[in-house]
Parts: sequence; structure tokens; C-alpha cells
Amino acid sequence: MMYELSGFGYHAGMNESHQPLPEQVSTWIEQLDLEKHPEGGWYREIYRSSEQMPSEGLPARFEGERAFCTCIYFLLSGDEFSALHRIKQDELWHFYAGDGLTVHVIDKAGVYAEKKLGPRLDQGESFQQVVEAGDWFGASLSAGGYALVGCTVAPGFDFDDFEMPGREYLLGLFPQHSNVINLLTR
Repeated sequence: MMYELSGFGYHAGMNESHQPLPEQVSTWIEQLDLEKHPEGGWYREIYRSSEQMPSEGLPARFEGERAFCTCIYFLLSGDEFSALHRIKQDELWHFYAGDGLTVHVIDKAGVYAEKKLGPRLDQGESFQQVVEAGDWFGASLSAGGYALVGCTVAPGFDFDDFEMPGREYLLGLFPQHSNVINLLTR
């Protein structure tokens, strides 16, 4: 099934370079009803707590109430990547299927780290990784192929908490990490 996703110009059967997606990737996109994510890759929110935390119960960095928790499916394939961004909450990544994925993190002190997610525990991958609130992060595939993961955010994700600046802004903050910034920005 091919369909145009509004605002992105991508088809469910094509990657960001407009190349055909592997059959398994197309199957995941269709069966999980994924759509293009603004940071890159494919996603669908699968859980949003019906209960809300009032703004008075949240740290000052939040404006307004938030769901207790949210969770998405997230998929990268081929040359797709998740662009560097940050949110105001901790984000827990869970590995589900496919190949390894690297979560690239620049923490609040400017220290860069790679967090490996995948099935090869003997090669330093893990089934779960955490990115702390306020850290800059993005993701790329470790060895091509694809990776289907989940991302859980608490308090729940809201696009008001999402920041994805351009390359020049991040290079101004972290010139020592120009390689990863050039790799993971558009």
C-alpha cells in the first residue's frame, strides 16, 4: 500500500532518499500504522495515560498539565536517522526488532556518549537505554537494515516540550562534536 503522508512528501514504501523500503520495513509501517516523524523515521503513539499531572505538580520547566506517561513505536531503516533534539522529560528506549541502533547523546555538560540498543548483548548493545531530560540526542542505525524500537516518556510527551534546532545552532554550542552534529542534523 502506497500513500502520501501530509507535510512530508514521503510514501510508505519509500525512505528519505526515495528508495524502496525493505519488505519487512514496509510491513511494519503498514501493520503498525506508522507515519513520518518530524525528527526522521516513522512512529505512532501507542499509549497516552488517561490521567494527567497538574502543572503545580510538575517541575517549573513544564507549562501546563501532562499525561502521566506516553509511549510510541519508532522505526528507522536504511539511511534514515533521528535528528538531534531534546525534550524536557527522561526518555526510555526499548528494542523490539531488527538491527542495532545507536542513540547519540550530548549531555547538559557537553559530554558525548553512544548508547547502543539492539539484540547483540555480547557487542555492547542493550534492550533498553535511557536519555535524561534536557540532553540532546538523535539516533542512527548501527549497521544498516532497520530497527523497530519503543520510546516511553514520563511525564508524558507533548510537542511543547520538543526542541529540534538546526545544525548551526548546535555547532555553536558544541563545536567539539561537529562530526555527530553534521551526521544527525538536516
